[in-house]
Amino acid sequence: MKARRPPPRHGPHTLLDPGAIDALYGLEPVFEPSASASARPAGDEATLFTSVQCPYCGEAFETLVDLSAGSSVYIEDCQICCQPIELAVDIDLSGALSAMTARRTD
Repeated sequence: MKARRPPPRHGPHTLLDPGAIDALYGLEPVFEPSASASARPAGDEATLFTSVQCPYCGEAFETLVDLSAGSSVYIEDCQICCQPIELAVDIDLSGALSAMTARRTD
C-alpha cells in the first residue's frame, strides 16, 4: 500500500496570491473596481461598471453594463429599494458607452 502524502501546510506567515486561492477552492476571479484596465482578466473589456441614480428612491448604485450587446433597453431592480427601473443603454459606433438613462416603469 502506498503511503499518502499529507497536503502542503501553509503557515500563518505564508501568503497565497488571489489567483492561487481561487484555483485552490475552484472560485471565479474577483472583480476589483479599483483595478486598472490592464490588470483585468482578458474578455472583461466588453463590460463596464457605471453609476445609476434610482428614479424612485434617488439613491445611486453601481451596475454592470454589457457593451458587447450594443444599444438596448432592459429592466433592472434598484439595489436599494428593489423597484423596477427601465435602463436605456446607448453604445456608440466604437463600442463605448455614450449614454445611459434610468426611468420609472409606472
